[in-house]
Amino acid sequence: MTECLGIIAGGGVLPRLVAEDCAVRGQPYVVVHFKGVELDWLTDHPTIKASFEKPGKMFAALKKSGVSTVTMGGGMGRPRLNPLKFDATGLRLASVVMNAMKNGDNSTLKIIAALFEAEGFTVIGVHEALPALLATAGIPTQAQPSAEDKKDASRAQEIVEALGAVDVGQGAVVAQGLCLGLETLQGTDAMLRFITANPPRLPDRKGSRGLLLKRPKPGQDMRLDMPAIGPDTFDAIAAAGLSGVVVQAGKTLILDQEKTLSRANELGLFLWVL
Repeated sequence: MTECLGIIAGGGVLPRLVAEDCAVRGQPYVVVHFKGVELDWLTDHPTIKASFEKPGKMFAALKKSGVSTVTMGGGMGRPRLNPLKFDATGLRLASVVMNAMKNGDNSTLKIIAALFEAEGFTVIGVHEALPALLATAGIPTQAQPSAEDKKDASRAQEIVEALGAVDVGQGAVVAQGLCLGLETLQGTDAMLRFITANPPRLPDRKGSRGLLLKRPKPGQDMRLDMPAIGPDTFDAIAAAGLSGVVVQAGKTLILDQEKTLSRANELGLFLWVL
């Protein structure tokens, strides 16, 4: 019998895609839905209701469902924990979890993954559960990056590498060599909304409009927080007045690739997979 996959679900489309793929292939699975995480697609999927303060109850429910492997996908904010609601396992792990939440996302997720592993679970990346989502090298859009865009991409890559070294973010927006925005704890969408609300005055009106670059942080655990883009990414960069998106092959997830490329082409934007 095929073992059951546990899907630790955050917000967004990613965990839904994994669940739907499991359902189509006949792979047993169960979705872990934490209180406070908004998921509107659970009706037809097996689900474990979970609370951040009661990890012992969640671990027991996963094991009862036959789960030995888990994957984590989707955005999840840092919860406000109520110590009065901790179960016995929660009390035992409280200091570890509290300290973890004071670190950057990558460090925090590594500690959370280690807690699952300590309970006997194997943690795999979403790209291992659903490899079709991985970006492959090339420029699959009708729009192509210009020579100026390529210079901006090099500058953005330098910035993201510097940010990643201190576990801050995975993305930056650069136009004409100027950094217009940095991804921090609030995420890529918040960065793009800031740029949309605060349009820059660029030195050359006829020069490059700018681009978003997303790439993993140095030393990032690719099982836990791989950069991802989707149709909404292109809607957001269009609103911000940018020309395209640059990501890294084999280390970026493209959510609903056909719809994503169609949206990029509709908007006249490029996707460049390095």
